[in-house]
Amino acid sequence: MRNILLTIEYDGTNYFGWQKQPNKKTIQGVMEEAIKKITGEDVNLVGSGRTDAGVHALGQKANFKTESKIPTEKFPLALNSVLPNDISIKDAAEVSLDFSARYSAKQKTYKYLIYNHKTRPAILRNYVYHFPYKLDIASMQKSCEYFIGEYDFSSFCSSGSETNSKVRRIFDCYLTFENGCIAIYITANGFLYNMARIIAGTILDVGVGRIKPTDIPLIIESKDRTKAGKTLPPWGLYLVDVVY
Repeated sequence: MRNILLTIEYDGTNYFGWQKQPNKKTIQGVMEEAIKKITGEDVNLVGSGRTDAGVHALGQKANFKTESKIPTEKFPLALNSVLPNDISIKDAAEVSLDFSARYSAKQKTYKYLIYNHKTRPAILRNYVYHFPYKLDIASMQKSCEYFIGEYDFSSFCSSGSETNSKVRRIFDCYLTFENGCIAIYITANGFLYNMARIIAGTILDVGVGRIKPTDIPLIIESKDRTKAGKTLPPWGLYLVDVVY
């Protein structure tokens, strides 16, 4: 028995998220079918986390156990030959049998892309959030600093979270620019349900002056979801990397 860790890039536009669901097209479901085509095995593909419908990934990680004799380095080419073109295996590595892409993860990085131009995009419509109004970039950058640290992030979690503890550590949070978009990067030891999208929405609220950067610690301390910004749409969010 071998344990194979995959690095996966995908466009989440046409999927109902990562997690396999009955009668719905999901990343996990399509990938498990692809693995069966090349190995002949029914496998359980364990992802580092569940991305929502419409969310994209540049470096999702997932592992599965197999008795296949296919060389590890051949898995990307073999799987890509049977996967749809909106899912791509970037790398494969053999890991210990007790390794879990989900439970062995030490930190994850997400980014959120905001298209801050007067007119909406056409080509980028499924990959950025269009916000046509003027933003105070300096205040948005300043607000990022207040998220760094270990806190109870209840204010930044949608209802429906399956975890008991809402405490997470954010290692880094910053704003930069990519291809004409504002990019908000967040690296943490874990994320609550919709946490990245709510943080991005709160930083956007700072940009329009609804709240001040110095309000962020008070919002965190309140543990009150209504104090934070709105949950931004999924199509601007990307899982960038997972570190073990």
